[in-house]
Order: sequence, then structure tokens, then C-alpha cells
Amino acid sequence: MKTMLLWVRICPLLFTVIFSISCDGQSGPNNPLHADAKNDPQIGAYVVEIYEDKKGNLWFGTMSEGVARYDGKTLVYFSTKNGLPGNTVASIAEDKEGNLWFGTHSGLSRYDGKTFTNFTKSEGLCHDRVSNILVDRSGNIWVGTWGGVCRYNGATFSGFPITVPDVELPDYLTTMDWITEIMEDRQGNIWFGRDGYGACKFNGDTFTHFTKKDGLASNNVQAIYEDRQGNIWLGSRVAERDHPDAGKRVGNGGLCRYDGNSFVQYPEVEGLSNNDIYTIYQDKTGNIWIGATGFGAYRYDGTRFTAFREIDRKDLAGSFGIQSILEDRNGNLWFGFSGGLFRFNGTSFTNVTRDGPWQ
Repeated sequence: MKTMLLWVRICPLLFTVIFSISCDGQSGPNNPLHADAKNDPQIGAYVVEIYEDKKGNLWFGTMSEGVARYDGKTLVYFSTKNGLPGNTVASIAEDKEGNLWFGTHSGLSRYDGKTFTNFTKSEGLCHDRVSNILVDRSGNIWVGTWGGVCRYNGATFSGFPITVPDVELPDYLTTMDWITEIMEDRQGNIWFGRDGYGACKFNGDTFTHFTKKDGLASNNVQAIYEDRQGNIWLGSRVAERDHPDAGKRVGNGGLCRYDGNSFVQYPEVEGLSNNDIYTIYQDKTGNIWIGATGFGAYRYDGTRFTAFREIDRKDLAGSFGIQSILEDRNGNLWFGFSGGLFRFNGTSFTNVTRDGPWQ
């Protein structure tokens, strides 16, 4: 499943359609919910993004089913049939006007509650394969793609070139233009995760680069998260996973924490080094959650790491491909797996299918 997790992230569905379509998103003969539910009870085979909007709706981005919305009573799917440019939804954000933005592998989409307005390279988007979206405190929309970064000011897109650090890339790496993460810290700095070039911080004028030479576990950064104390947590993957020789697909990767001066790694904790970390999240009580591929979910309370591996889907017990984590306003912790959606009950993970259990 580790190989499958990586494959899912680098093998997109390619479309280049740009249009606006009216869509009320309600269940009906053209809504894929009913037809798909007959074949697969899971929310999606891969739940790669979980987002809660200002109204309390939960949104689940999937790799092939589009995006699903749960309003507390009903699960509704939105796909290309309803107006999305593609059914791989890798990122979700909400702007100050309440519009939902969806990053798909076929373009960017804005949803105002009724209509999808889609943007591709024809409208100035830097690349159609969108990996992440950030709405910063000024209202600018940053779009990370597999071909770099661009910004949208409400009218036009502008490219945002990032300088390249002095690193030696493996000759088999082809994803160095992939922007894996965009995050704004409490000082207003914009952080970028890059697959091969480490992480960098933009302060509005200059870039500061961070690589393995500075203390990163790997230059293939996948997740960046700032905790309430101002520490920056970074998760990375093993670059050697891409090696053409299957016998050489091991190397450095995992979790590290940056306090503004130095990096700390955790080689003593199984699964947090020489491994792939795709998601990091802090819950309302201050615990840091880390998805450790193949090992489980770790909770860090500021003193120690506690692993949680109990899951009611035994077919996933050995893979634990955790790709997204969210705590909703009611205190429920949701986990998006390579395999479906799960809710954490305090000790173990319960699979939530299209029919629930939601409570």
C-alpha cells in the first residue's frame, strides 16, 4: 500500500475543460451518489482531503469520485456531472465571501453554492494539475500545482517563481516542480513544500530555503504545519521511493520540528523516520497528530508520542495510508485513508461509509 499511496498522488486524471455550469448539488438522476453506492460503500477509495466550511458542512475530496459534502444529515456528491473540471479533488479552501475552492487534477474550481466556475491554463492558471490551495489573510488565493505556484487576486492569475536551493536531485526524480504544500504562518510568511527542493519561507521580499543540510529529514517535503507555540512541523517522504530499482527504495524521510532556530528529528520513534509522512494536524486540545504510513497515527501531547493502530478494517491494518486529518467543530476527529474515511473514537478507527455510522 505504500507504493499505491505514492502512485495515487502522482498519477492524475487529465482533463482540460473550462466552463461554468449551474448546479444545485442535490440528489437526482444525474447525481453519481446512487449509482456509485451500489458498487462501493466507501466515501471514496482514497480520501485525500477533509475540510469543514463556515457553515459546518464537511467536505471530502476523493481521487475518483469528486467531492462529497455531509451537512449532518445527507451525503451529496459533486463531480464532473455537476460542474467540476475533474473528479480528483486534492485540495479545498474557502474564501472570505464564502466561496468554496476545489483544486482538481484538471483545473481549479470556484463554487458559490449554485455554480461552478472553472479555471485552467487558458485562464492563466500555471498548471492544470492542482495540488493545494491557500487563501491568505489578505484574501489572495495561492494555488500550488505540479508546475509551480500562481496567485489569484480575484481577477487574474500571476505566476510566482520560487528560487531553487543548492541541492543535488536524484537523476530519476521528475516531480521537482510539484508544490506539495502552501501554508501561512502567524507572522504572515508563506511556506512552500516542494518535492525535491525541501521547504522555503517567503517573507514578502525574500526566500529562505530549508533542506537536509539544515536538518530536514528529506528534501521531498509533503506536509507543513504550524502549532500554537509557533513551531513548524514538516513531514516528508523517502525520495528513493521513486528509484527504478525496487531494491533501492529506502532512505531518509519522516517527521521534524523547526523552532525557528534548529530542526529536531525523531529517529527513536518507529515510523517517524525513514518513512513517508503526508499529513500533520493539531487538535483543539493541543495534541499534534501525525499520519505515519504503514505504522498508524501518532498523537504527540508535548511530551511523548502515542501510537494508535486499532482499526475495524483489517485489510488496512498493515498499510495505514493516512492522507488527511480534521477535527470538526463538534470535536470529532476524521481521518482520510487510502481505503476510505474513518472517525477516531478515542482508542481506535471506525470506518465511515456512505451509510455511516456518522455519530
